[in-house]
Amino acid sequence: MKKISILFILFAVLLNAQKLTPTELSIINEGDVNSALPIYQTTDAHQHKTLLSLSSEINPTDPNTAVLVKRMKESLLTTDGGVGIAAPQVGINRKVIWVQRFDKEGTPLEYFINPVIVWRSDLQNLGPEGDLSIPDFRDQFYRSKVIQLEYVDLKGQKYSEVVEGFTAVIFQHEIDHLFGILISDKKEKEKNDSYKKVDAYQKSDLNKR
Repeated sequence: MKKISILFILFAVLLNAQKLTPTELSIINEGDVNSALPIYQTTDAHQHKTLLSLSSEINPTDPNTAVLVKRMKESLLTTDGGVGIAAPQVGINRKVIWVQRFDKEGTPLEYFINPVIVWRSDLQNLGPEGDLSIPDFRDQFYRSKVIQLEYVDLKGQKYSEVVEGFTAVIFQHEIDHLFGILISDKKEKEKNDSYKKVDAYQKSDLNKR
């Protein structure tokens, strides 16, 4: 029964994931497949548009997905102290991220395919964030202290785990990228009072019901 349910989940993921477009395949496989992909910047109009676009799911077992995952890691390794990267930052609007796991021994870099935050704590932390795609920008942001995450690996195996602290902040930041959300935009919304800050100890409306 367990085998059937795993196969069903994998089938559902594959069904929801649209095939990579010729443009996406061109970006992923252009040049040396073992090298870093250029990191998109908000200072370039075309690249900024990609960064603001919504990402869709990707087929984890497509060989091109493995190439994208590898090249994204190389891109992150070329940065000066970057702790995470999302596929839109290399020009691919697909749900793939890399995160440095400060919550694990040796702080390894790990990839996550089609990640979804299924729960966030009401308790929040306020801390500094920067972005590899936004030059010379850093500010303070509220993030949930604890999250529950679901994702798959390159074999399509599904996982669920609870993450907290600074690593949870990185996950939230990178998954925001998959929704076209940039921290510079979040800060601008706060200035215009159209982005509502959540008190760290305030219960959400969902829990009040």
